[in-house]
Amino acid sequence: MTRRKQDSKAVRRKAVRRDLQVEEFERRDLGEDIRAAGGLRPIRKTLPTSIVLEQDLIDKLRKKAAKRGLGYQTMLKVIVREHVDEY
Repeated sequence: MTRRKQDSKAVRRKAVRRDLQVEEFERRDLGEDIRAAGGLRPIRKTLPTSIVLEQDLIDKLRKKAAKRGLGYQTMLKVIVREHVDEY
């Protein structure tokens, strides 16, 4: 079999696979999959705020946040949200 025929068959197989994926996508309601994956978050109204923190506290926040793959400001919001009811 020539190289050109092999390439042509490979292209047709990819097209068939792609068509099957499109059919599957169009046939299914993916809403349940998205909800199950936790991709939907409630929309909360946010307001910008400003606080002054010591540099060593910011450094600690940055270090802890980096371990979790977050920014330090996001980490601070997580901490506040988890502990605000304790006060």
